[in-house]
Amino acid sequence: MPPVSGLAPTTHGGHVLALAASSGRDPADILDFSASMNPLGPPDALRPIISRTVSDLIRYPDPDSAGLLAAASRRYGVPVQTLLAGNGTSDLLFALARAARGPVGPVGTVRTGGADGPVWSRAVVVAPCYVDYRRACERAGLAVTPFLTSPEEAFALDFAALEAALPESPALVFLGRPQNPTGQSFPDAPLRELAARRPDCLFVVDEAFADFVPDFFSLTRERPANVAVFLSLTKSFAVPGLRLGLFAADAALVGRVREELAPWPVNALAQAVGEAFLGDADFLARTRTETARLRQALARGLAELPGVRVFPSQANFLLCCLEGEPDAALVLRDRLLAGHGVAIRACADFEGLSGRFFRVAVRGDEDNARLLAAMRGLLDPARLRPQRRHRPPVAAGPRRTPAIMFQGTTSNAGKSVLAAALCRILRRRGLSVAPFKAQNMSLNSGVTPDGLEMGRAQILQARACGLAPEAAMNPVLLKPSSETGSQVIVLGRPVGNMDARTYFARKRELFSTVTAAYDGLAARHEVMVLEGAGSPAEINLMRHDIVNMAMAAHAGAAVLLVADIDRGGSFAALAGTMELLPEADRRRVAGFVLNRFRGDPRLLGDGPDFLCRLTGRRVWGVVPNIVNLELPEEDSVSLKAGGLLPVRREADLDVAVIDLPHLSNFTDCDALLVEPDTAVRLVRAPGEVAPGRRPDALILPGSKNTLADLAWLRTVGLDREIAACAASGRCEVVGICAGMQMLGDEVRDPTGLESGREREAGLGLLPLATELLPEKTLRFVAAVHLPSGSALAGYEIHHGTSRPSCASGLVEVVRREDGQALGHARPDGLAWGSYLHGLFDADGFRRVWLDGLRRRKGLAPRTVPTPYDLEPALSRLADVVEAHLDMQAVAAVLGL
Repeated sequence: MPPVSGLAPTTHGGHVLALAASSGRDPADILDFSASMNPLGPPDALRPIISRTVSDLIRYPDPDSAGLLAAASRRYGVPVQTLLAGNGTSDLLFALARAARGPVGPVGTVRTGGADGPVWSRAVVVAPCYVDYRRACERAGLAVTPFLTSPEEAFALDFAALEAALPESPALVFLGRPQNPTGQSFPDAPLRELAARRPDCLFVVDEAFADFVPDFFSLTRERPANVAVFLSLTKSFAVPGLRLGLFAADAALVGRVREELAPWPVNALAQAVGEAFLGDADFLARTRTETARLRQALARGLAELPGVRVFPSQANFLLCCLEGEPDAALVLRDRLLAGHGVAIRACADFEGLSGRFFRVAVRGDEDNARLLAAMRGLLDPARLRPQRRHRPPVAAGPRRTPAIMFQGTTSNAGKSVLAAALCRILRRRGLSVAPFKAQNMSLNSGVTPDGLEMGRAQILQARACGLAPEAAMNPVLLKPSSETGSQVIVLGRPVGNMDARTYFARKRELFSTVTAAYDGLAARHEVMVLEGAGSPAEINLMRHDIVNMAMAAHAGAAVLLVADIDRGGSFAALAGTMELLPEADRRRVAGFVLNRFRGDPRLLGDGPDFLCRLTGRRVWGVVPNIVNLELPEEDSVSLKAGGLLPVRREADLDVAVIDLPHLSNFTDCDALLVEPDTAVRLVRAPGEVAPGRRPDALILPGSKNTLADLAWLRTVGLDREIAACAASGRCEVVGICAGMQMLGDEVRDPTGLESGREREAGLGLLPLATELLPEKTLRFVAAVHLPSGSALAGYEIHHGTSRPSCASGLVEVVRREDGQALGHARPDGLAWGSYLHGLFDADGFRRVWLDGLRRRKGLAPRTVPTPYDLEPALSRLADVVEAHLDMQAVAAVLGL
């Protein structure tokens, strides 16, 4: 059967535009195995080099490429005058062929020698080989003779046979080292010996793929006079669009070839990139190691396919042969492109090969797996040939769960809320969806039903998915306890306090825990919605990353980059983030989201279009600022900016919350916001507690560094204001968890669990003594408020044990269902506290407590609570985001 007509030409690989046109696809959707580049992609320095060189484009480039050739001279250890740079090795190849024949006289005669050196009228090409060897020679008028190597001998080169095949007259002899498309190389010694025996011949060695061969000794070093070498920087550094090649030969021949080139053969960008990259020995070492690993794995996968023979290779590509019909590889090429968007190089136009041969580039693991899956679906095990009818591809192993990830240009860009919104949107579409954040730095945590600790943001996202929260959704939680240290919680359990240096040293180990948690969770769901942390472009953190692009790579997630446009500078933040990302990470960014926009989107003008022209990524959505969303934030960033607790100045009740430096679990106060008669405000200084009159209630919330925050209260004078409130008879002082500990007589930290302080005197409002213990209490509990009989539900997260002093007169006010006391009060009820987080979430108790404040103030009780329910807020959030985010694009990247 003939190949499908109208597909891309086979002269060269990498013609993506033709491949796309022939298959009816966008060029970005073509997975190109037909051109062989470095599977690592370009070095990370590529974009900065180009960015800083753009300003030089107003001038002509250096016509001699002096800086580039000096760098090449240093790398290869050869004199500068023996090197020449060109617009790719192809440009230099055609110039060499023209220079080799000598000048053409007026009537078409060719000079046959002289002072300018020898000329050659014949060429021998060792084949199968790069097709342009023959083309360049024939265009220059040289007679071409092929010397074929045999597939039966795995295309190994027999130098004795080659020498016997050389003509008696001088000739150019073209050899690839390693050879394209066979991947075979040869040691340098036999060629040096042959060159010595035939000084009349010019041996042209193409080392375009030499940087992929371990322990390679280039013929540029100690090069015989009649050997010339081509070097391709575009393949080694994956910049084929820049076109950059080198030629090494005797100075006289270099001069002759230079005369055949047009002026300014290498542009300024290519010169700058080549000059910088030629000295990057570390990148080339990683290239050789990783290419070998990827090549071996791909070769094994191809060899396991029915009817496929894989030839050994030392390059970054593999030559294969299909059993079956003479055009089997051509048919496979066409079917892969039409049905899968995968391009391979059919090799029928290589001398000595037939339509059963094809070549594939070595790419990254994910791409290689896609190729193998597509081929497995098209090869017929029974007949050992490509099928003529379509069959869906078979996965190459377990199916990867579709995933999408929100990353931000900054912290607090709104990633958590957008992730929760998408979780709810996808759930409403009938999908089993789960959230995931590899590492969360937050003092706002919660407890799972099985008694494990995790970030509250992922608890909210789990609720949006209709799931019970699992520690696997947030496998690493960091709870800052000082400017430089955090408590580290892994899979819901604390593993110790660490400073940044210690934690970074453990990240590699932790990443395996993170990926295992993700894999287990993803295997149970149809879609994963991931969230990053901070910015993926923090250059000082990139190599330690386990939460942004490293996690996106593991999950195979498309990334949406989020900017908070309400802060200003969002276009610069998005463009700058893209500019700083390494190329592999940049490719993962599918689009942008402008979040928290106020006003008419038309005011953005052509900003989104300009951003698309600049980065190649479009804005997928402009999400409006949602007023009074009434969903908990991920951490205290918004709270401390005054964005979470708005003041209702005309409310009946005034509740003040102390903004501690190490404030944690601030969402304990969120439920109070839904009550229309209650204003909740943050206070940071004594004058804010009683600006006109004292508040009706003062809440001392949780803390991650209880002793340090106690000292801070005294330093700023808030300790006296808290005592005055409790003594006023009109203000109720409430401590939650660490807040209750601070209301006691003393807090001791004998093991230095939270800080270097061993003891701090409490505020003395409750006769309690607290000792911080290494064992952390994590418990999801039901309880009762004893004075009112109101049912409570919440969780405990604390290290301390608090005990009343003898004959204290304390009243037990909160009791756990197992009978354990969780809260105590003074007899007058004006100072009390509890270890129970979330106690105000219970609608009945919250209203009873607020009505008690009303009575003390002489106001009638309201008795009917306003329900504190996150479901309406989640639905409202999902409605808004769904209306302003390109859900068709989201569905497309998820394959839904």
